[in-house]
Amino acid sequence: MNHPDVEMEEKMQAARKLDAHPTTKAMSIQLKDMKKTLPLQVLSAQDWDHWITRGYVIVRQAVPAANVEHLVTLLWDFDEKDPNDPSTWYAPQRREHKMKELNNTGMLEIYNHQYLWDNRMEPRVYNAFVDIWDRRDLWVTIDRANLNPPKRVKGNPNGFIHWDVDTSIRPLPIGVQGVLSLKKQDGDVGGFQCVPWLFEHFDEWVRTQPGDRDPMHPDMAGLSVVNIDMEPGDLLIFNSLLAHGVRPNHSEGRVRMAQYISMHPAEHDNVEEREERIRLWRELDHPRRDAFPGDPRAWEKKNARTAELSALGRNLLGLDPW
Repeated sequence: MNHPDVEMEEKMQAARKLDAHPTTKAMSIQLKDMKKTLPLQVLSAQDWDHWITRGYVIVRQAVPAANVEHLVTLLWDFDEKDPNDPSTWYAPQRREHKMKELNNTGMLEIYNHQYLWDNRMEPRVYNAFVDIWDRRDLWVTIDRANLNPPKRVKGNPNGFIHWDVDTSIRPLPIGVQGVLSLKKQDGDVGGFQCVPWLFEHFDEWVRTQPGDRDPMHPDMAGLSVVNIDMEPGDLLIFNSLLAHGVRPNHSEGRVRMAQYISMHPAEHDNVEEREERIRLWRELDHPRRDAFPGDPRAWEKKNARTAELSALGRNLLGLDPW
């Protein structure tokens, strides 16, 4: 039998291998308990209260409409699908995901194109994460995008709910994730869904659960799921301890499209991580995590060039220190 500390470390390693969104060791206090020291720049006082209570916040019109239009066109091209021909929307996914619930959810393995970086470098996006973390020295995650057509095959009509971190770890992981909507998202088109009550009442809920509960998937008995409405250009930021998932697209002829954007405290002294981030940007490569299977066509390497970075972008990548 393994020692409890060994078992805990194994769980942490497994979570890190699958996790698309890194947690941080740079803070010891949970984000919902943080006392602000910097003035709010993008979020309102009401936004902040919603963030620390419900576990998510929406930044309306976080990027210009032109950025959205450019990226939408790119994603159709990247996925080799015609927006005007629904018969092209249902090609098999190119690689299986080790995180099985991500299979057939429209994940696009594109990471480094200029249009992705344009949104990452938007000051309004950056300043929203400054508000969240209460610090300016941040790195942006090298993350992907999504194109999800209406669902044709019968399955779970309500989608899935999970955590991207192991909620049995103590102290609980600290992390932030984000979704930039590129198309209108509502109850019909599906998309991001979550369980705000569980975030708000997590400690008391855990005490009602068995000791061997699944730390990655909550027992949903008696819990209500909220589907979030968003407009193109809206950025949803959520706490990694918010149980969430993807609601299937049940619309008639409408696709869901999104870019995943998040930021976390910079780790400039972590030379290995910093150099790998720079390599991914320079070589248009994909992160080496289990949650990122990569594009077998190497489309970006063949069709794009290394993105040009602003001064802010160089800081967000780690090319220049803060």
